[in-house]
Amino acid sequence: MIAENKIVTLQYSVQDSDGTLIDSSEANDPLVYMHGAHNIITGLESALLGKANGESFDVVIEPVDAYGEHNAELVQVVPKSAFEGVEQIEAGMVFTADTPNGPMQLTVTAMEGDDVTIDPNHPLAGKTLHFTGSISDIRDATEEELEHGHVHGAGGAHD
Repeated sequence: MIAENKIVTLQYSVQDSDGTLIDSSEANDPLVYMHGAHNIITGLESALLGKANGESFDVVIEPVDAYGEHNAELVQVVPKSAFEGVEQIEAGMVFTADTPNGPMQLTVTAMEGDDVTIDPNHPLAGKTLHFTGSISDIRDATEEELEHGHVHGAGGAHD
């Protein structure tokens, strides 16, 4: 059963509320995470608690339990000169900016002359997410994984 400090392997797909596929383990490796270590969104972690190996899941996660609500106050217009050394800036580009709170991912949402509109919200902020999938393995975390708070070995860090 899925519980705190268990290493969980799952196959999944996630869609937004319009039915658009956002991500799937079908094209990639299965997701392997340590339960209770905040390695996945809280809503999905809560929904998986207590599930058994081989069990399927079909859950809808509201924004508050996923990537939060979209905060329009964070969207800013900055001068193109803020992107020193970048020749071509286009909507959809993603940059990492150093901030007093550490690195932050910014998405360019619009360009108008020398004005660049940037949005530091997570790309999935404000979206309701629909996860489906199945649990393919559950095991105890090793001492090293417990100490580091994440998976090691196949499907995890330090392969």
